[in-house]
Amino acid sequence: MAKKKASTPQSFQRISVASGDGIGPEIMNAVLDIFNAADVPLTYEMVHMGKHWFEQGHSTGMTEDAKDSIETNGILFKGPMETPKGKGMKSLNVTARKMWNTYANRRVFKTLHGVDTVYSKAGIPINLTIIRENIEDTYGGIEHMLTRDVALGRRFITREGSRQVHKFAFEMARKEGITKVFCGHKANIMKLTDGLFLDVFYEVAKDYPEIKTADIIVDDLAMKLVVKPQDFQMVILPNLQGDIISDLCAGLVGGLGFAPSANIGDNICIFEAVHGTAPDITGQNKANPTALLMSGLMMLRHLGIMKQASIIENALLYTLEKGIHTGDFGDKSVTSKSTNEFAKAIISNLGQVPKKGKAKEMENSESLFKKPVKPEIQKMLTSPKLEKEAILGMDLFIESEKQANEIAAQVKLKLHPGLKLVMISNRGTQVWPSSSIFTECVNQYRIRIEGTKGLRLNDTDVLALATLLSKSLKICSVEMLNLYGEKRGYSLAQGQ
Repeated sequence: MAKKKASTPQSFQRISVASGDGIGPEIMNAVLDIFNAADVPLTYEMVHMGKHWFEQGHSTGMTEDAKDSIETNGILFKGPMETPKGKGMKSLNVTARKMWNTYANRRVFKTLHGVDTVYSKAGIPINLTIIRENIEDTYGGIEHMLTRDVALGRRFITREGSRQVHKFAFEMARKEGITKVFCGHKANIMKLTDGLFLDVFYEVAKDYPEIKTADIIVDDLAMKLVVKPQDFQMVILPNLQGDIISDLCAGLVGGLGFAPSANIGDNICIFEAVHGTAPDITGQNKANPTALLMSGLMMLRHLGIMKQASIIENALLYTLEKGIHTGDFGDKSVTSKSTNEFAKAIISNLGQVPKKGKAKEMENSESLFKKPVKPEIQKMLTSPKLEKEAILGMDLFIESEKQANEIAAQVKLKLHPGLKLVMISNRGTQVWPSSSIFTECVNQYRIRIEGTKGLRLNDTDVLALATLLSKSLKICSVEMLNLYGEKRGYSLAQGQ
């Protein structure tokens, strides 16, 4: 059973530790036992987070003491956590990443000798890093029912948020000698959101001329990762796509039990395994602690604790190479080890070096960690305002079961000569002024109205028009049609 360090010498770094739910306490104790045996210069401040604290009435899933500890120490090392289902609770994992602005999720996937996969058996080495934007995208969790049949989820991609994650990725690539970086995206369809993410990727890339860059559509990326994973060193993706692709990559190297994760921010960082709480084996001393241990090694290197990180990693690799394994992987003809036995095997192998896949020695032992200093106000991420910004019109989202031509006739009666009805769409496809009789509709339309002859509007004009139209239409939502410089700040409908 892992214990806190008895004393806190000047050289020891204090971190916050949350054991987690399910198998979390078992694997966390195993990892801390290994750290203690390797004389890792850390002291642990245990904090209360997870399912139990949701059930105690803490809506965020953590106590105020836990929050204060993490914001003071700047490092959270956490086990897997469960969010109660069906109680309106937000995911604690997502909340923690977003609340503390850990904008870059770094996941490293490597071939491990002793963990057999179709690729290792074919002699195909894998060593790739996925950098996932961690704050924005659909993970804003902003959703509304526009009608009884239509749900809307808002997707946010910001210029400065994208810049943060791209900058982190390129700095990491430069430090680790990565020579080519890809940006995964779906900008062929989501031209504004993924388009912005991709534009900023190439803007940031200009500061790193020694690194080759390319972009790849995410569905093509998924196929190529399965066919030729050895062709990729680092891929940067928006949040949702990064979540999916990183799990795909875990499958390439043996599963989530071998998928470490670091959530990096300017002030606070979170290191965690990405697998779940495994309630089916909780309390049975069967869980594989490897992913959490590897996440802990990422944490040690982030803190500049390079020597112990290399010693522990070599011991882990040596242990795996010797065929020692827990029940979820390895040679089934060889008796599997319990969680504690696996940890003790690694401890007994401290100082050993594997014949294959030796831990990379980091030349630069400088810590990347800076103790957080609480700002007086929340930081605002903005880019310079453009000289030419204007409102060209509005998109009005309405609930209706009428045909589009009936709605068009109704709207035209209300418009003054300076305004024109441009189009009506349903589920993103234009249904007026032209469409196909085979286009099936739901009970929610988008009505696009613009000023004529370059007329510029203001927000008062738009809201006044929406108020006028609301007398005969059931309005769900209103969006401005903005112009930034010479670039239209809204998309066209399919078929427009």
